[in-house]
Amino acid sequence: MNRRVQEAGVNEHERRVTGVAKLTFEEELDQRFLTAVAALPGPGESGGSGAAGVSGAAGVSGAAGESGAAGESGAAGLGGEQLLTLFDAQAGSRHLDLAARYLRAEGHGYYTIGSAGHEANAAVAAALRPTDPALLHYRSGAFYLARAAQVPGSQPLQDVLLGLVGAADEPIAGGRHKVFGHYDLAVIPQTSTIASHLPRAVGVAFAIGRAAKLGVESAWPADAVTVASFGDASASHSTATGAVNAACRTAYQGLPVPLLLVCEDNGLGISVRTPDGWIAAAYSGRPALRYFSADGADPQSCYDAAAAAADHVRTTRSPAFLHLKVVRFLGHAGSDAEVSYRTEAEIAADYARDPLLGTARLLVATGRLGPEQVADRYEAIRAQVRELAGKAVTHPQLSARAEVTAPLAPRRPGRVAERAATAAAPPDRMSAFGGKLPEDGGPLTLADTVNRALADALAAYPEMLAFGEDVGRKGGVYGLTRGLSRRFGAGRVFDTLLDEQSILGLGLGAGLSGLLPVPEIQYLAYLHNAEDQLRGEAASLQFFSVGQYRNPMVVRVAGLAYQKGFGGHFHNDNAVGVLRDIPGLVVAVPSRAQDAAAMLRTCLAAAKVDGTVAVFLEPIALYHTRDLHQPGDGGWLSPYAGPDGWAGEHVPVGHGRAYPADGHPGGGAGTLGDDLTLVTFGNGVPMSLRVARRLAADGIGARVFDLRWLAPLPKRELLAEAERTGRVLVVDETRQSGGVSEGVITALVDGGFRGRIARVAAADSFVPLGDAANLVLVTEPEIDAAARRLLALTG
Repeated sequence: MNRRVQEAGVNEHERRVTGVAKLTFEEELDQRFLTAVAALPGPGESGGSGAAGVSGAAGVSGAAGESGAAGESGAAGLGGEQLLTLFDAQAGSRHLDLAARYLRAEGHGYYTIGSAGHEANAAVAAALRPTDPALLHYRSGAFYLARAAQVPGSQPLQDVLLGLVGAADEPIAGGRHKVFGHYDLAVIPQTSTIASHLPRAVGVAFAIGRAAKLGVESAWPADAVTVASFGDASASHSTATGAVNAACRTAYQGLPVPLLLVCEDNGLGISVRTPDGWIAAAYSGRPALRYFSADGADPQSCYDAAAAAADHVRTTRSPAFLHLKVVRFLGHAGSDAEVSYRTEAEIAADYARDPLLGTARLLVATGRLGPEQVADRYEAIRAQVRELAGKAVTHPQLSARAEVTAPLAPRRPGRVAERAATAAAPPDRMSAFGGKLPEDGGPLTLADTVNRALADALAAYPEMLAFGEDVGRKGGVYGLTRGLSRRFGAGRVFDTLLDEQSILGLGLGAGLSGLLPVPEIQYLAYLHNAEDQLRGEAASLQFFSVGQYRNPMVVRVAGLAYQKGFGGHFHNDNAVGVLRDIPGLVVAVPSRAQDAAAMLRTCLAAAKVDGTVAVFLEPIALYHTRDLHQPGDGGWLSPYAGPDGWAGEHVPVGHGRAYPADGHPGGGAGTLGDDLTLVTFGNGVPMSLRVARRLAADGIGARVFDLRWLAPLPKRELLAEAERTGRVLVVDETRQSGGVSEGVITALVDGGFRGRIARVAAADSFVPLGDAANLVLVTEPEIDAAARRLLALTG
């Protein structure tokens, strides 16, 4: 028997005899592996093979549920060197998990969710190429190490250890989180615990084929396979089921979706059990989804199944589902007392299915290594991890707020302004508009202006995609994308399935892959179904990759209230709090046509230059508004500027717009008000301008300041406008609680404003049908009364 195993056995015997506490789960896992390795028979010797055989066929089935051998698609068996590399990745991952525990106990580590028992995923990495984009489950440590072994110069053990201790020089997140990611390994960092990365994975897979079709440069090879791993509990989450449905539906239509979905099924979601057989039952018979399965304790089975699945995806450009049946050691994380919901017998039974033992068994059975050599190799990796861990704790951590937040929202306004003023070549632009340029026509509404601006953008950015529900043939519910699919083709302007998570996930994957996505969410209320795709995925990517990865995107959302003839809270939603709470997210709200074109160009340029994720919130009630003060005055129309005027009308991110006291939207003649400042946005702008006109008739000079950007707020300009009058009335069409006015007033107070502040805001209520909406929304009489009341209070 191996000397280390003998010593461990003696120590355990002494513990039991003397009454010292029994082995920790980490120690027991370690000891059981070494004991089992020492007992392995060499080549030609008799002995039991344990729970897992040295090789075996994995189950394979297609859409109709047929089955066959795992290797039927051309998968080759593991070679000797491959097997050694596989063992090293698995053992390295195991020792990293142990290191996470002792680093945490020593006060140096911050993360203990490990991969122990899931190390079968190393075989998946071995079956793929290092250029295949990977979005990994948080238990995919062995995959990460096996992928790194394919790229010379990689230091994966150090990478992970630096992440565990929050070191500022960790190569992907820079100490902001412990994630599996590395730019050189095509591993895209994910913080998902509930499969929220799967819609993005579908988007990445879709974008590979779409970029090739459009002839634009992509971040991935044209024959790449996108791989995404996740757990069995997450497989039942609505985000996962929606993503898989989107992949299947897209492939069913004959569109390429080279996606390998890897479900690492350990039967538990923290303490909640997944019903036996559920994953196979739920995913083995899906249309357009090929199903593969393997025993995670058998490395040959895992590799054969992974190779067959990868080959299927790569050759057919259609999705596959790889189901790995694995175990989970050491509980969910360091704080999880697994004995509170699992019996000792259940826990002990899993040790026979240790994937590391399965690989050791195959190494010994094939004569590649003897039991002692396996143990020596395992211990050498332990020593290497221990040494690297000792060095990792000496690395500096993030030490300043600005250092932490630097990757969130990089801003290069000069370059953005330059890009925003750049149009397509004149012949291309003339062709895009069918020979009739919009600047040669008359003044336009907000809706028509957005339509022309989108056409200009599609002409200027060959990598741009516009998509969403009803966006293609119909041209949008309100006509804002009318004619674009016909002019630019269904490859660039197209309809999607009715699932906001999938729409945003497609955008996230497309942006990550080198395209410029402009998804549309049909109504603001529908965005709430999918808001975590913005919060947890879109906004976090640059933060957790120190800007190495980014997902530029401009999300068009029809929203806000005051829509007449089409009521109810789903079509008149005034809740934007969730958007303003997302770090780094840009939220633009154009209220008039001239601003809309310029602001859309700014959002697109910022996406291209800085990787910005922007929400372009369009007030539905103002889409087709023509008049401002009286019928026929055309006061809310604007001419469309040609490219020569784009630089002059550029609207930088976070810059508002002031209107003179006479309420003329063009900023013409009139004395600037010195009595009161009305701060507003969206529908509040024309309402406030009309109120300002009525106040002016009574000798009261009121400025109107349109924020235009809800995130970031134009704080400097806001404070300057407030100081001009010393009195501020915030006209906020969102709700009193969580509405925009809270942020505006806070910005004024934080900025040192000492004048008087008041606000009018919508009630904390959903918007009802019909005229009842006016009972909860801000009205012009209410604004007028509040303004006069504020002036009376201040003299």
